[in-house]
Amino acid sequence: MSAEPLLKVQGVETYYGNIRALSGVDVEVRQGEIVSLIGANGAGKSTLMMTICGSPQARTGTITFDGTDITKMPTHLIARRRIAQSPEGRRIFPRMTVLENLQMGAGLDNLKHLTRTWRRSSRCFPSKERQSQRGGTLSGGEQQMLSIGRA
Repeated sequence: MSAEPLLKVQGVETYYGNIRALSGVDVEVRQGEIVSLIGANGAGKSTLMMTICGSPQARTGTITFDGTDITKMPTHLIARRRIAQSPEGRRIFPRMTVLENLQMGAGLDNLKHLTRTWRRSSRCFPSKERQSQRGGTLSGGEQQMLSIGRA
């Protein structure tokens, strides 16, 4: 593994209005590592993930991804760096097909990533046979897998 972390969160504080949601968070993730955030409801796990993705932005501290400071970068530019999350509760587009949901994850400027996304998500469930099926007709587990594949 490389010496430099791929993702480095240093001293991050995030607020919702005047309410501090994160205080002095430090996290390092190196290439190839899998990291879990564990904590009680309201501990800030989702807020940290949303802050890394740029909304809300950190008020203090820094977030560096692959050597670039993304702390104040707009969300759409962070997404172009292939940083995404799979939200809880699935949140797929139920009236869109499996393929259309995956295309939404690829983004208009990243359709070249669709083939890789398709290959990766098809390992989870038989998406090729189901690419024209509406997302809302999938089972709950399949919808979550589609959400992960879209991310």
